Amino acid sequence: MFGLLIRDKPFQTFAVKELHPTFGAEITGVDFENTSDEQLEEIRAAMAKYAVCVFRATGLTDARHVAFAAKLGAPLDNTRRYMTAGRKPRYAFPELFDAGNLDDNDAVYPPTAFNPRRAGLSILRAAGTGSSTVLSWPREAGGNTEFADSRAAWDDLPQAMQDELLARDYTGVHCIAHSRKLGSPDFFRELDPRATPMARHKIVQRHEQSGRMNLYVGAHCHHLEDAEGRMVEAGESWELIQRLNAHIGQDKYVFGVVWEQVGDVIAWDNRAVLHRAGKWTGDGKYRRDLRRTTAHDEGPTAWGVNPVGEAQPSWLAWTGKDGGVPGEEGRRSEVQQQQQQQPAAVTV
Repeated sequence: MFGLLIRDKPFQTFAVKELHPTFGAEITGVDFENTSDEQLEEIRAAMAKYAVCVFRATGLTDARHVAFAAKLGAPLDNTRRYMTAGRKPRYAFPELFDAGNLDDNDAVYPPTAFNPRRAGLSILRAAGTGSSTVLSWPREAGGNTEFADSRAAWDDLPQAMQDELLARDYTGVHCIAHSRKLGSPDFFRELDPRATPMARHKIVQRHEQSGRMNLYVGAHCHHLEDAEGRMVEAGESWELIQRLNAHIGQDKYVFGVVWEQVGDVIAWDNRAVLHRAGKWTGDGKYRRDLRRTTAHDEGPTAWGVNPVGEAQPSWLAWTGKDGGVPGEEGRRSEVQQQQQQQPAAVTV
C-alpha cells in the first residue's frame, strides 16, 4: 500500500500505547484469526503514524505470519535467490527469513537498502517449539530490537542543513559488503565493497504514508553521488554519511523493544526508521528463534535511482563466492561485540 495513510481520528478497532515521544506504539486488541478490512486499514494507518508497532502474544504460526504480512504489504520478498550451492531453506515458507541464531553457518539475512528495490514493511516474530510461550533465552541475555526515528531526526536538523541537503539532492549508494566490513574489518579484510553490486536511493525522501520528510542513510551507505550522478569526494561523502547516521542514532530518537514471549511481533516501516539488534550476550548459550517477513516497497520511489525491474542480487553477486557470505561461520559473535560499540539503530 502506498499514498497518504495517516489519520487524525482515534483508532476504533484496537487500543494504542505509545512507546516513545515521537514514534512507536504497542497495539492490543487485534484479531489475528479474522482480521477485518477495517482493522487492517487501521493497522496500516498506525504503521504510517508510529512506524514501529508491537503486538504481544499474537499466537501466529508460520503460515499465519506470512498471510498477515501479505495482507499488510504484498508483494513479499523470499529466500529463493539465496538457495545456492545446495543450501536448503529452513522453513516451509520461502517468505520467512531467519533472523535468529539457530545455525550461524547457514544464516540468511533479509533485504534492505542495499537492494535496487527497497524494503517496505518488515514483520519480525519470536518463534518457539511446541505449545510453550516461554522464550528460549532469558531477558538478561539481551537481544532487544532497537529502532531510530529518521523522520524526527530530519525534523530536528537545522534549517540551513535541510536546505543544503534538499538543494544538493544527494543519492546514497548502498552495499551490504560495506556494512559487513564496517562491523568486522579484520574478519572481512579481503572483501572489497567496490567490487560488489550497489543500490542507489535518495538520502532525503518524503515518506508517502505519513507525508513527512525522512533521512534514508544507514550502515549500508557506502558513498554519495550528486544530483548529476557524479561521485562526491570521498572525504566529504563519508563525513556527511557519518554525521547523519550519528544524528539519527542519538538516544533521543532511539528506543528498544524487549521480547517477552513466543508470539510477540514487531512490525516496522523500513522507509521511516532505522533498526538494529541490541546488545546480545547469549551466543553459544541460548537459541534465539526470530522469523521475519519483508515486503517490497510499492511506491513511486521504491526503485530509487536504479533501473525498474533490476534483479535483486544473490549472495554470490555480493561476495563472489557461492553458498553465502565468506566466513559466515563463527562471524556472528565477533560482529556482535563490535556492534555494541557503535551507535544504536544504524541499519536501514
